[in-house]
Amino acid sequence: MMASPDAVRRQSVGIIGAGAAGLVTAHTLLQDGFENVQLLTRDKSVGGVWERQRIYPGLSLNNVYGEFCFSSLPMPPPQNQKRLGGEDMCSYMEKFADTFLAGKIQFEIEVLNIRRAIGSGWEIQVQDLRRKVKKILVYDRIVLCTGGCSEPFIPESLGPDAAAKTGFHGLVCHSAEFARHLDRMLEDHKAIPDYSVLVVGCGKSAQDISALLARFGVKVTVVFEKTDAFLAYPIELPAIFRKSRFLSIMASHIELRTKLERFLHTTWLGGKITRAFWDFLSWSSYKSLNIPQNSPLRNSHSLFWGIRTNEEGAGKKDGFHALCNEGKIKLVAPARAVKYTDDGESVLLSNGTEIKANTVILATGFKSSWTNIFTRETAKELGIGRHLPLADAEEHVWDYTSFSNPPTSHPRSEEWVSSIYRGIVPARNINRRDFAINGAFFTVNNGYAFEVMAHWISSYFLGDKMRLPSSPEEATKLAGRNAAWMRRRFPEMLLWVNESYSSDLAFWSWPQAMDELLEDMGLPIMRSGGNWLTWPFKVITPAEIKNLREERRAKRQMDMEVVH
Repeated sequence: MMASPDAVRRQSVGIIGAGAAGLVTAHTLLQDGFENVQLLTRDKSVGGVWERQRIYPGLSLNNVYGEFCFSSLPMPPPQNQKRLGGEDMCSYMEKFADTFLAGKIQFEIEVLNIRRAIGSGWEIQVQDLRRKVKKILVYDRIVLCTGGCSEPFIPESLGPDAAAKTGFHGLVCHSAEFARHLDRMLEDHKAIPDYSVLVVGCGKSAQDISALLARFGVKVTVVFEKTDAFLAYPIELPAIFRKSRFLSIMASHIELRTKLERFLHTTWLGGKITRAFWDFLSWSSYKSLNIPQNSPLRNSHSLFWGIRTNEEGAGKKDGFHALCNEGKIKLVAPARAVKYTDDGESVLLSNGTEIKANTVILATGFKSSWTNIFTRETAKELGIGRHLPLADAEEHVWDYTSFSNPPTSHPRSEEWVSSIYRGIVPARNINRRDFAINGAFFTVNNGYAFEVMAHWISSYFLGDKMRLPSSPEEATKLAGRNAAWMRRRFPEMLLWVNESYSSDLAFWSWPQAMDELLEDMGLPIMRSGGNWLTWPFKVITPAEIKNLREERRAKRQMDMEVVH
């Protein structure tokens, strides 16, 4: 039997991770009256990917929405540029924690293992990195907020150990460690004639790192198979396009709620208009940044079919794309780095060429942050890991006319999926209301999404009346349907992004996905308003979810009165 809301509030909640998702989840639970909330992080300060030791000059926010904040704390204007940078994001996370979470965070505590306690609750084995001791912490409930960008993925043939075995003399590091090694690189640049850096990969981190080094005069080569798509414009787009539902409507969602969406994605004319729009957006983005027809930068992922997209705005004179156009950053693509050569100073590429480098930076992405903290038995019992698509997944079909001519994809059997309902609760655990996830939902407006999901989690823990599956079997079936949608909508992307950052992929369509969560809680949706003509262009802001706690409390009271 579910405990009363007051009893639940007295029970302990452990939040793993002190990045954006962990911070807003803790704040939301505390605002809802939870008395014993504790965050654990192995870092020395808050912020996750924006933590103080991970940021560096030139690091910038790359989301298409163009901003990041929670409703309870406005984001100050950017310090040194039009776009939010690493220092802006770091300072914001630190101020949020200082303002709302004083005394609630344990730093330098590394989670080693999470398992169910006997009877109920959770046991977490941790290591205190300062005192070098291990201990067991016990919580009634857990929220996993470790995200998908905390555990670097390093190909075995390119890691430091492989470099050492072949006698490679230079520095080898992952992009996540770049800030720590930047001073050494700049010192080596001054001391070593013809000093050069090889960057493996061409995602956003690779681009920021390459541009920063090139601005210091370092010789940089970037090798990649495909780079990220990007949005760019001759002039800054107004908020009615960038910060409204406009792009989400043009992108499609698993459910098409409105007549406009159904026209755009299920009629012959609408499908033509939709794909022409995205083709134009891609063409104009290349043109805005003056990308030559023969540039390797055109070997990029699709704006429409992918989730690897950055927002470049009007571009910068000393930005990555401009520096590539000027020849200050050398591009080698399509190719991939294979191994270190025996001469101790080069890397062999898949095209047979060898690139000499004094330093190799592996911008090779991240692996799941969940793998090492759950035993195989616990992961299986929770249903948190990836698995083969369900047998009935083929029955789900989305014959949208806007989906004509999709890119080729790997066999369905290779695109493994997770059964995580709404991207928040493992389907097998749906009835227990003692475990949730925030921060694994891949979208372009993390601030808004993390906050709505935090409220959903709080209602879920409190036992509020919600729209939920009636059983683990139903939750698994619904999660399987969503997984089938992700494979249909974003071919290949499940092979690229790890499971701790792909519990759901609602990249462009985040407003529709957040509406679904609000509906689950019985709250109003499409909050930006507007009439039949203006609603697609109304700007979405965090202010519209500022009173979710009060709205949920009022609904909870109403539901209790109905019962009595």
